[in-house]
Amino acid sequence: MQREGEELVWLMDAYNPRTVEEVFRDFKGRRAGMIKALTTDVGEFFQQCDPEKENLCLYGFPSEQWEVNLPAEEVPPELPEPALGINFARDGMQERDWLSLVAVHSDAWLLSVAFYLGARFGFYKTDRERLFNMINDLPTIFEVVTGSAKKHTNEKLLVSNHSSKKSKSNSKPGSEAQTKYSKAVPSQDEVDDGIEEEDEDEHGEALCGACGENYADDEFWICCDICEKWFHGKCVKITPARAEHIKQYKCPSCSGNKSARPS
Repeated sequence: MQREGEELVWLMDAYNPRTVEEVFRDFKGRRAGMIKALTTDVGEFFQQCDPEKENLCLYGFPSEQWEVNLPAEEVPPELPEPALGINFARDGMQERDWLSLVAVHSDAWLLSVAFYLGARFGFYKTDRERLFNMINDLPTIFEVVTGSAKKHTNEKLLVSNHSSKKSKSNSKPGSEAQTKYSKAVPSQDEVDDGIEEEDEDEHGEALCGACGENYADDEFWICCDICEKWFHGKCVKITPARAEHIKQYKCPSCSGNKSARPS
């Protein structure tokens, strides 16, 4: 079986992406074609992947079209080749699992093509990084096919809303509404969120969960992610530098360690 149409045109160098933007357009077009094969055209794609045939590959083209075909005959090929033999596993797996497997291999192929082109045309570190960041902003084919792209988006919205609410409730002694520690004055960013800035006397009412003393502007404070109480850093032996690396802080009471000491 010979390749025809657009891939042949590409191989004849009528299509030759040389810049980051052109390679990214090439990536997006191929990606769109492969997503079409695995979603809207899945019936046709399933039929073409006959296990009785030889090794077949799924190709995506810059024009957002797809094709199931034999691998290239030349060695080495003009472009990296997709996974071989996707048709052989078609009837031995659940259809959803098979499509997910093809999707994963398709993601790997797209990246290999993009960075092959980058290497071929001498992309330096900054160009490679920019290309990867542009690619990384798009959901993978696997995420689209399995529906996890939408799920991740919803989860991010939920986390964002939860974090926003938590930062508002924890802002009493705080200098930074979106962190769990504080060592200065209240954040001005709260005004942009429509939250009235709290008065100095309100912050003075906040008490350390360990020693019971009031909040002071020149002291470092940290908030427990479990009980949401605030503590002097010195009372729970936490420094600002250490707090930067703590993903979830548990106070001595919540962690079962009663090592907090009065100041």
